[in-house]
Amino acid sequence: MRIPNHPTLIRRLLDSRLKRLPTTTPVLAASLVHFHKACGRPACRCMNGGPKHPSQHLTFMDRGKTRSVYVPVELLPEVRSWILEHRRLKQLLREINQLTLALVRTHAQHQQRKQGRP
Repeated sequence: MRIPNHPTLIRRLLDSRLKRLPTTTPVLAASLVHFHKACGRPACRCMNGGPKHPSQHLTFMDRGKTRSVYVPVELLPEVRSWILEHRRLKQLLREINQLTLALVRTHAQHQQRKQGRP
């Protein structure tokens, strides 16, 4: 992201990012992992050399440990959208942070220019 030098332009970009911040959907900070596994029933095709069953798990950190939770197939589209919403907010917060730092950095220089100093 290109950050302008003038505080007014920085504030304009910052305000536009802040307006996009509110969300009405749940936010999920996790990764979705797809894999295939055997179900364990002796008569099943997966135990006799056939294809394994697809499965999805959420992987996330909880108190410093990696945890995993099974995701039912019915919830898969919703869980994907929650993860995407988290990524969108994370990127937006990163941009807001950069713009706010740029505003702080350019403040003193802009005040000097207003007083007529180069």
